Amino acid sequence: MSKIFTGPDGQPRCWWCSATEEYVVYHDTEWGFPVVDDQRLFEKICLEGFQSGLSWRTILTKRENFRKAFKGFDFNKVAKFGDKDVERLLQDAGIVRHRRKIEATINNAKRAREMVKEHGSLAAFFWSYEPDPATNADPQTVSTTPVSVQLSKDLKKLGWKFVGPTTVYAFMQAMGLVNDHIAECVTRTEVEKARKRFKAP
Repeated sequence: MSKIFTGPDGQPRCWWCSATEEYVVYHDTEWGFPVVDDQRLFEKICLEGFQSGLSWRTILTKRENFRKAFKGFDFNKVAKFGDKDVERLLQDAGIVRHRRKIEATINNAKRAREMVKEHGSLAAFFWSYEPDPATNADPQTVSTTPVSVQLSKDLKKLGWKFVGPTTVYAFMQAMGLVNDHIAECVTRTEVEKARKRFKAP
């Protein structure tokens, strides 16, 4: 499969954009751009957990429903969810109705609150795992890295769930801890510009 997809504007992009028009927008405006906002970081790591065993297209299509169901992924609110909320969410056809993943999201909200108390913010914790770009593998050639393995282990020690190394690496790719756009991709340069302006917490 070619690693290049020519978009509707004639510009080259990462090949996975060819799956759906929604991917092009997500790729061009979100994927790989550095994120420091705690709520967005929490949302993404939770959605990556929900994606486990599914396609990102499924999750992206349902993302607004997920946001509504989980109070905009405000972890301070989600941490207060109880058994009745779990049962309510299991009846919500707009999201992925998977009990363990729903319970993991509530659990992780509690862990996120603890992380903020310990580190000041989720961003401070996650960005401390930003790898040296010189050590990164060629774009989109691996599904885990030594850093994602370590971050996964550390999160699990802190009580987080559904944060395996592959899930964590997808989170790192999406949130800009690595720029995994292929060299020819028109968005890679835009991400690099954003990274130069970005100040890690």
